[in-house]
Amino acid sequence: MTYKDLAELIFPSITKTPEDYENIYPERSLSEGAKVVRFAPSPTGFMHIGNMMSAVINYVLARGSKGIFYVRNEDTDQARTVEGALDFIHHTLKYYDIYPDEYEYNDKQAGNYGPYVQSERMEIYHAFVKHLISIGKAYPCFLTPEELTEIREYQTKSKKRIGIYGKYAKCRDITPEEAIKRIKAGEKFVIRFKSEGDFNKKFVFEDLVQGKIEFPENDLDVPIMKSGDLLPTYHFAHLVDDHLMRTTHVVRGQEWMSSVPLHYELFHAFGYKMPKYIHTSLILKKDEETGAIRKISKRKDPEALMFFYEEKGYPILAVIDAVMTIANSNYEEWRTNHPDTPFYEFPFSPKKMSPSGALFDLDKLDNISKNFISKMKAEDLYHDYLTWAKKYDEHIYDVISKYKDETIAFLNIERETKKPRKDYENYLAIFPKSWYMYDEEWDRELEYEFGKITDKEEIVIVMEEYLNNVYDSNDMQDEWFNKIKVLAEKLGYAGDMKEYRESPDNYKGNVADFTTIMRVVLTTKAMTPNLYDIMNILGKDKMFKRLEILKEKY
Repeated sequence: MTYKDLAELIFPSITKTPEDYENIYPERSLSEGAKVVRFAPSPTGFMHIGNMMSAVINYVLARGSKGIFYVRNEDTDQARTVEGALDFIHHTLKYYDIYPDEYEYNDKQAGNYGPYVQSERMEIYHAFVKHLISIGKAYPCFLTPEELTEIREYQTKSKKRIGIYGKYAKCRDITPEEAIKRIKAGEKFVIRFKSEGDFNKKFVFEDLVQGKIEFPENDLDVPIMKSGDLLPTYHFAHLVDDHLMRTTHVVRGQEWMSSVPLHYELFHAFGYKMPKYIHTSLILKKDEETGAIRKISKRKDPEALMFFYEEKGYPILAVIDAVMTIANSNYEEWRTNHPDTPFYEFPFSPKKMSPSGALFDLDKLDNISKNFISKMKAEDLYHDYLTWAKKYDEHIYDVISKYKDETIAFLNIERETKKPRKDYENYLAIFPKSWYMYDEEWDRELEYEFGKITDKEEIVIVMEEYLNNVYDSNDMQDEWFNKIKVLAEKLGYAGDMKEYRESPDNYKGNVADFTTIMRVVLTTKAMTPNLYDIMNILGKDKMFKRLEILKEKY
């Protein structure tokens, strides 16, 4: 009995060899320097900010080199698959307009290097495992769960390295005859890789972020195929898929760095060239309670999951810009110098990624987003705001649909100027700062933010005098303000701020106090966009309505 006999017993229906698959999936015909990159999430959880950073980096690398960006569904851990996770991954990529060139989803496949779903590639993996068994580089391991627990407990107590290696690899030297006999007897087994590494020896690996790193060789006989469903482990599937799909660069989290010795040995066992690796920084945040810097958490931090940004209504490109600022330290400077250039034209460099971790700051995102929204045309902002509201807030959608022109006019206040207003960090923030423009919204509990002047009778006099005797919808802003000053002086307010500062006791207040009265009557707020524009949008009848509400509720 030989290793080939053992391999044939385990995989009797597998007829193709790794060489056959080399022909089925040949080297890609791409221009020199083109990168082939993959986004390969596991559908065991919903897409998070770390996934997003990897996806964006992959997209930029592919677009910048005229290469290929593909998505691979790594679903070998089917027991932990979360319903809807795969759908949300594809939704997110499409929503942010970073959709791949090659993928498999909803019964559609794009690309010639599929299947792009690992559970559909069983025959391919089995051919590669069969090959390793046939040449004595992999073996069936019959260790039971109880035996594995006993080994782990012994290693832990003895402060030994955890794993199956050396004397703990008890099935490593079983003869093909004995292995065949035990398999025929119905014993359960996994397939383990037969490592030839020496833990006491070192090799040098070059990561594109960290640079050259020295690792001990791998000497663990790790499982490469599970029992039962016969699916490959992540480590082995990654080797086969990245080679056959002709991946040139792998972008993955820093937590995978410890797997480098194993992956290094697996690639060399087949004589394959390894892709270049970009181990991305850990994404950190400042803990609100302790002030300490820690890793962002999918359980603790709502902003860790990509649901958060869409539900809040952050503009797509603002989120991408925020992600790029943590991916490359020089992105902010580049964006300042190239405000209208697509993000994917940024010359991404792994060397500009922080090896010690990247601080993700929601305040920074808010600032990026405010700046982005401030530069949008009012019509475009309204369209995106309406689209967001249709999905996430039916009430807002109904209101701004009914008052389309008024909403656009309000959003256009102090827009398209040298210094546009930066009021909104996302679409969710707009309605709380604009509700007062809509008649229906005044049927609520009101809190008027009057400042110095709080006497109701005085407030009513100011508004009635203005609306009955001064307001003219045809006035330009300078003319409007001059009339305000004249009326303010007539009613006992200082029209000149210098005079007011010199003799404040001679006046009820100043012209700013006077306009605050009108602002608060019309909006309940002491701080709003330009009052002149608000008045013009509302018109005289609605302003009288606001005054009547004040008389009733204040």
